[in-house]
Amino acid sequence: MPEASANIGVVGLAVMGSNLARNLASREGNTVAIFNRSHAKTEALLAEHPEAGFVPTASYAEFAASLQKPRTAIIMVKAGVPTDAVIQSLVDVFEPGDIIVDGGNAYFPDTIRREKAVRETGINFVGAGISGGEEGALLGPSIMPGGSDESWVTLGPILRSIAAIAEGEPCVTHVGHDGAGHFVKMVHNGIEYADMQLIAEAYDLIRRGTGKTPAEIADIFAEWNRGELESYLIEITAEVLRQIDAETGQPLVDIIVDQAGAKGTGAWTVQTALALGVPVSGIAEATFARSLSSHPEQRAVAAGLPGPEDEFEVEDTDAFIEDVRLALFASKIVAYSQGFDEIRAGAAEYDWQIDLGAISKIWRGGCIIRAQFLNRIADAYAAEPELPALLTAPYFADALSRGQAAWRRVVIAAAQAGIPAPAFSSSLSYYDGIRAERLPAALVQGQRDFFGAHTYKRIDKEGTFHTLWSGDRTEIEAEDTH
Repeated sequence: MPEASANIGVVGLAVMGSNLARNLASREGNTVAIFNRSHAKTEALLAEHPEAGFVPTASYAEFAASLQKPRTAIIMVKAGVPTDAVIQSLVDVFEPGDIIVDGGNAYFPDTIRREKAVRETGINFVGAGISGGEEGALLGPSIMPGGSDESWVTLGPILRSIAAIAEGEPCVTHVGHDGAGHFVKMVHNGIEYADMQLIAEAYDLIRRGTGKTPAEIADIFAEWNRGELESYLIEITAEVLRQIDAETGQPLVDIIVDQAGAKGTGAWTVQTALALGVPVSGIAEATFARSLSSHPEQRAVAAGLPGPEDEFEVEDTDAFIEDVRLALFASKIVAYSQGFDEIRAGAAEYDWQIDLGAISKIWRGGCIIRAQFLNRIADAYAAEPELPALLTAPYFADALSRGQAAWRRVVIAAAQAGIPAPAFSSSLSYYDGIRAERLPAALVQGQRDFFGAHTYKRIDKEGTFHTLWSGDRTEIEAEDTH
């Protein structure tokens, strides 16, 4: 058996695991043990990066023996059954007080289940969301760990050593217990879906409305990236739009099939929000837009359906582009506000003490949604930790006030032109709904009482009531069945 020389180990050496292992090994004080089910991958990583000083192991027993106590291992394998198998293999060779970290994109209820089961052995289990893709894993990701306070004592310094740095602060914090880390990472990905869809809608509107080429629109996005929309996603959008396909000489964006893939985290975000009773309409529409794009057989049949007779023409190109920019920023505010609403609701449901301001700070670097904008979110929660809705904070309320006229013009233009803009329009509808003095929900509740005796409350007195709709239609006091 090898000597216990490593302070951290990585199981699973595909691209993400290999890059994370290299990141860990590059930081002062870390010695990294590595293990992969296929030992050939372990040997390949060792040969390609001798400078890393990896401790290679060929079995779980060797892997455990190579780690200093408390043993700490990060799992980077496919979510689901493979993760469960690796966890069990590590439990078999670890001891009470050791730490198993799942760094994959696990569904947070699975993390809650796993943490409870592993805790019974005396071993700590930590679900950690890791964002930033392959580059982030190698150079510094945003990390969202859950797990016990005990595990954080050992794990904290290690994760801080590899996390991205934003404004002098490492992009990692102890999010909360059991599944809190994977829950927050799930919502992060949901916001990412919305952000990407909004950018795509902005591109589509500008291209169809002005006739500009992808390269010209790339210049517009690059300019936007110097202002309040500054973000990683805006930056890479310009790069994608500039790319020319070597084989055809055409813009790459015109060669890529218009069917967007998904790995499930957007759907999880929406499903969880429904269960928590939190409206995340921008995220939902972004998720549904990917689903719609991925049904070419339906789109082919529907292609002949009638649309607007008049062609879409923009009279003032510069003014329209500015309107789209303002609409994009306003819709982005809604997406983030809805996402933070879901995190707050999840924390209440699962008894997690999640610091929303701290979450916004660790998203400023390393992750896909990193943006200067997140500083304003941190400021909002620093000023009012119990802020009921992020979009009501002064900075965001002012931005929505500045942008709402343009936002409405863009949604109207899209509808009149027959251009789908589901994320723009649903975000505007949410904004109008949340600011409405009175909603038609009163009628919905009346309908529910009529067909199901679900009762209702009144605006003029306390209590719960039911109208005898099938009788003489008098009103009676009733037990609340909302």
